[in-house]
Amino acid sequence: MRDLLSIKDLSKEEIISLLDLADDVKKSPAKYANSLTGKSIALLFEKTSTRTRISFEVGMYQLGGQAIYLDWRSTNLQLGALPDEIRCISDYVDLIMARVFEHEQLAIMRDASQVPIINGLSDIYHPCQILSDLMTIREKSGSLDDIRVAFIGDGNNVCNSLVIGCVKLGIPIFVATPKNFQPHEEVIKWIEAQKLCQFLKISDNPSEVVEDANILYTDTWISMGQEAETEERLKIFKPYQINSELLKSAKRNPFIMHCLPAHRGFEITDEVLDSKNSIVFLQAENRLHLQKALMLKILEKQ
Repeated sequence: MRDLLSIKDLSKEEIISLLDLADDVKKSPAKYANSLTGKSIALLFEKTSTRTRISFEVGMYQLGGQAIYLDWRSTNLQLGALPDEIRCISDYVDLIMARVFEHEQLAIMRDASQVPIINGLSDIYHPCQILSDLMTIREKSGSLDDIRVAFIGDGNNVCNSLVIGCVKLGIPIFVATPKNFQPHEEVIKWIEAQKLCQFLKISDNPSEVVEDANILYTDTWISMGQEAETEERLKIFKPYQINSELLKSAKRNPFIMHCLPAHRGFEITDEVLDSKNSIVFLQAENRLHLQKALMLKILEKQ
């Protein structure tokens, strides 16, 4: 494994191997405590972050290495040519993680960098989030067999990566979005090319996709950079809220997932987010363990 720009970059076997390592890192953290001594990672943030930043910073520290936080706005990333800046940064560190607005920037970084690039989030993909979510699903369910995932809301970067991760592992996923907010066309074309369409169903009916799901996932309706669309989006997405009424359509008592931050009362209600079936905060915790496993794999320490 070198760069991770999308889960498409990983084989099924690589995903399972990464999840296995993350499980072991979580179970036996002391075993890996000095694995990355002398290594460093640059964390580049064009978008703000809580979980991504902390999990990578703490994760690298716990592995014996160093993390360097770089705010896009307070560095010359906003002044110089991106390939030039990345070439220089890659002379100093062993890994670069970047959280950006446009996915194309990551491709530019990959081509300019002398070290691996990790996508910490872009407008199209969020692979680190979904890999840790797959870890969480397996942890709570005991295996990835007989899993059926439903995603309700905006077909955004989280949805795109969730779809890819599920179909890669042969997990059926049902997506309910408004008609003009479906998963990215690039994702649909990739699934068609891979002949994996049997694992994906897209609908505009939340009740329909919830019916047979044992994992129910949602995300914000308004991602960073879409604030000007807030009023319109709130009207469009109102029927796609995960609430107790919607859960009456579910036959399999699903676990509830959200990548956070949650906008309580919009995409999800308090009573659902705080319910006994919510595994939202386990998702957040597992970001740390998965990120540690990812850095170990990319730097070939496991």
